[in-house]
Amino acid sequence: MDLRILQTFVVAAKFENFRQTAEALFIAQPTVTQHIRLLEKELGIELFDRVGKFVKLTPAGKRFLPHATALLAGWQAGMEDLLAWQQGYSENLHIAVSPVIARSSLPGLIRHYTKRYPEVDISIRIADSLEIGRLVQSGQVDLGLSRMVPGEFQLDAHLIQTDPVVFAVPLNGGDIEAPLPDWEQELTGNLLLTHNHPGYWDDLLLALRQRGLSFRTMTVTHVDITKRFIEEGLGVSFLPRSAIGRELFENRFIELETPGLVLPQAASYLVVSKTGCSQTAKQMIEILASLYPPLPLIRSM
Repeated sequence: MDLRILQTFVVAAKFENFRQTAEALFIAQPTVTQHIRLLEKELGIELFDRVGKFVKLTPAGKRFLPHATALLAGWQAGMEDLLAWQQGYSENLHIAVSPVIARSSLPGLIRHYTKRYPEVDISIRIADSLEIGRLVQSGQVDLGLSRMVPGEFQLDAHLIQTDPVVFAVPLNGGDIEAPLPDWEQELTGNLLLTHNHPGYWDDLLLALRQRGLSFRTMTVTHVDITKRFIEEGLGVSFLPRSAIGRELFENRFIELETPGLVLPQAASYLVVSKTGCSQTAKQMIEILASLYPPLPLIRSM
């Protein structure tokens, strides 16, 4: 079977419009129609119902779609593997990484790994920490680097490092030599941007409320957006110091001490399957252990 015909079918199923399918594939609309007719003839069943300018998958089309998608994905995977082999790669390592780790410690880690194992083709998938356990457990990646202990079974979580959480406020063009503002006044006078990092926000908010402080909150679920909002003067937040190192160095943020309030520690975790790891994953674990000894086991499920 011509894989171009399968691709036409999959794209047509997405748009349910042959004109849009033609535009997406950079082919003529009659070619789309011809591809679908050829596929229907080969399968001996109609895949689309024609309704005016639009088309809709028949029950047979809906049943065949996941198989067509899998065939195309398998072909693409095979092509990528062959290309990697031609380029000198003999093995693969798939990693899921939280955005915070990807922007802080991951570059150094990858530098160590590629220097020692240049023959390994590394694929990095940026994912929220909540997703990383699922990706490791399902086998979509070899290991995960997460900012939280996963909830999935059959996974081990090892502590890599801890990271102090600090109270970050914008400099606002002020004199860096001037006395620092009072942290409670900054908190009560601005929006507190919350839940941008997993693990510590619920306990931290409870501790702030127990001090009798009155403040407004706004949930912003990504660290990068939180930092942008702080720069724009839209609020303040408690963030891992590693996530705002550049902003502190460039005097765009101020880190305020919080007398009387004990701030939490954020942590980074290595997430691996209990059922075994690939050889490339074991190599990465060895490098992590050399950089961040002793990788204590935090939770085994």
